[in-house]
Amino acid sequence: MKYHEKKKALLLLADGTIFYGKAVGGKEGTAVGEVCFNTGMTGYQEIFTDPSYFGQLMVTTNAHIGNYGAHLDEVESDSVKIAGLICKNFSYEYSRPDARMSLLEFLNNNNLFAISDVDTRALVSYIRDNGAMNALISTRVDEIDALKEELKQVPSMEGLELSSKVSTKEPYYYGDENSAYRISALDIGIKKNILRNLAKRGAYIKVFPYNTSFEEMEKWNPDGYFISNGPGDPEPLTDAITAAKKMITSDKPLFGICLGHQVLALANGVSTYKMHNGHRGINHPILNLVTGKGEITSQNHGFAINREETEAHPELEITHTHLNDQTVAGIKMKGKDVFSVQYHPEASPGPHDADYLFDQFFDAIKTGKN
Repeated sequence: MKYHEKKKALLLLADGTIFYGKAVGGKEGTAVGEVCFNTGMTGYQEIFTDPSYFGQLMVTTNAHIGNYGAHLDEVESDSVKIAGLICKNFSYEYSRPDARMSLLEFLNNNNLFAISDVDTRALVSYIRDNGAMNALISTRVDEIDALKEELKQVPSMEGLELSSKVSTKEPYYYGDENSAYRISALDIGIKKNILRNLAKRGAYIKVFPYNTSFEEMEKWNPDGYFISNGPGDPEPLTDAITAAKKMITSDKPLFGICLGHQVLALANGVSTYKMHNGHRGINHPILNLVTGKGEITSQNHGFAINREETEAHPELEITHTHLNDQTVAGIKMKGKDVFSVQYHPEASPGPHDADYLFDQFFDAIKTGKN
């Protein structure tokens, strides 16, 4: 086993709190972003490549990260999207036979700075109590005052538009062009597994940039519309909100996930707000209010929609609620095939309790087409 030098490193929170650790791979560097944590025990590679995490420093609560290496198929975008990684034990060796490379090699290929040997249990407890906030990781452990000044310049996630940083620059197609159904998808940070789930159900998808007008999406003559997940605050996405309003009036099926759920709410005049520390993990309990069934879900969001405004809205119905804090986890429009959820039914590695939502979307498309 190769010896890896570990340079001293630190995590500096916006409130001045410091946690110490070591730089992964002996690499020197500094990274900034909003610190958040994910409680998933597996799926670290999918987390790191999820566009919804753009601009965030990821704390992994699993004690061992990297133990099963990296596989080129287990990605949600074309590159690592997190701003930096914070973990307890980083595994330089891996045991999975079909892994293509170590996690260290994967992160180095993506030029990501990571630190380990951090007391992540104490850190996560601190974030739970004090909320998600901007932070900085660095090997410049003797420059605390300078680092504090640098951290002050980092913009807050509240009010920050990030979809333009991760969305496709040009439209592209996904799936079999001979498929029975066509879907226009607005990419405000779309995950690849969403496209896989749409395609395997018989859809040919045209994916459009985050600021595409409804008129441009409509030209393709789709059978339905989709608004994706993504990073940042939903309120600055004025183009997407305007497009969503017109998708609603088109009377074609519309499905939104995560940030798309928030955009759909804003298109209906329901406000959003930044959560204390958000929901990030693969074991979040959801109650389907329509069926009465419970679901274990994968979640990744730091914003939510206003419950009181949703309940008072004459055209909206709450379909799903989060059982930990009663936040709104799903809505639908009355009399329309328009619905959205705050969580990830396409979850990879799982769980898959909610993948029926894709079937629900396609049932609506089939009905409309017939």
